[in-house]
Amino acid sequence: MESRVAIVTGAIKGIGLEIARGLLKRGINCVITYFDWLDELNSMHEYLEETGGNYVTVETDLRHAQGAQKVVSQAMDEFGRLDILVNNIERGGWPAVHGPYTKEQWDLEFETTVTAKWHLFDKSLPFLKKSDNGCVINISSISALTGRCGPAGLVFNDCYSLSNRAIGLLTEQWARVGAPNVRVNELMLGFFETRHGPGTRGWGVLSAEEKKAILDHTLVSRTGRLSDIEKAISFMIFDAPFMTGSRIILDGGYLLGGEKVPDMPKGVVQPGESVFGGSTPPKALKKHR
Repeated sequence: MESRVAIVTGAIKGIGLEIARGLLKRGINCVITYFDWLDELNSMHEYLEETGGNYVTVETDLRHAQGAQKVVSQAMDEFGRLDILVNNIERGGWPAVHGPYTKEQWDLEFETTVTAKWHLFDKSLPFLKKSDNGCVINISSISALTGRCGPAGLVFNDCYSLSNRAIGLLTEQWARVGAPNVRVNELMLGFFETRHGPGTRGWGVLSAEEKKAILDHTLVSRTGRLSDIEKAISFMIFDAPFMTGSRIILDGGYLLGGEKVPDMPKGVVQPGESVFGGSTPPKALKKHR
C-alpha cells in the first residue's frame, strides 16, 4: 500500500483534511490541494506531519482545466502513479447566509461542486486506468434529494442542490467510462461538523429553534463527525472492490425524517370476527367462490 497514490481535494481543513490524514496513516502517498482558507495552512501541515506519511500540497484553482492538470502532473512528477481520487471540493451557499442569489454566488456553487470535479476526473482518468485498483469517490450532499425545503431549506440553496443532483449522474457515467479498472462511487453527506453543521458560519446564523428542527429531523439526533466520514471513505476504497456506480448516503437518517413511528394500535376486529368483515369464515368464503 505504501506505493499507492491518492489525490485529495479541498484538504486544507475539515473533511478533506481528515480524509487525507486517514489515508496517510494507512501508508498511502497523498497529493493535497487547497485554494483558500490560507490561514489554516500551518495547522494543516502540523496535523498531517503527525502521521509520518508522504504528501505534497498543491495550491490551485480546480475550476479551470489547467488547475486540475497541475495537480495530476504534480502527482506523476512526485510519485509516478495515481490510484485514488477523492473529489471533495465544493462551495455551497446557505440561503440563511447569502440570501437571494447573485450571479457570482450561483457560478461559484456550480463551478466548485460540478465543474471542478469534472476537470479533475478528466485529467486523472488516463493514469487511474493504469492502476491495478483505481478508485474515485465523489463527495456530494443530500441537498440533491431534499432541495430547498423543510428544516434544510435555510441551508441548501437552489444551485447547490441541482449541482449535487448532477454529481449522481456523473458518478454513474464515470463508472461506465472507468470500467473495469476504475471504480467510481458517491458518498452523499448530510449535516456534519465543519459541513452544514457546528463549526460553520451558517450554523451560527441559525436560531436555536432552527438548529433543533434539523436535529429533530435526523434519526440519530446529532450531526455527523469527521471520523464518520473517514470510516466511510476507508470502506469505499479498501473494502468494497465489487462496488461501482453506487451511492452511500451518510446522513444519520435525515432523509427518512424525524417523524416518530406510532405504537401498533389494537385494531377494530374483535376476537372470532372474520378479517374479511362480518362473520363469514375464510374457508366458507373460499368454498362459495
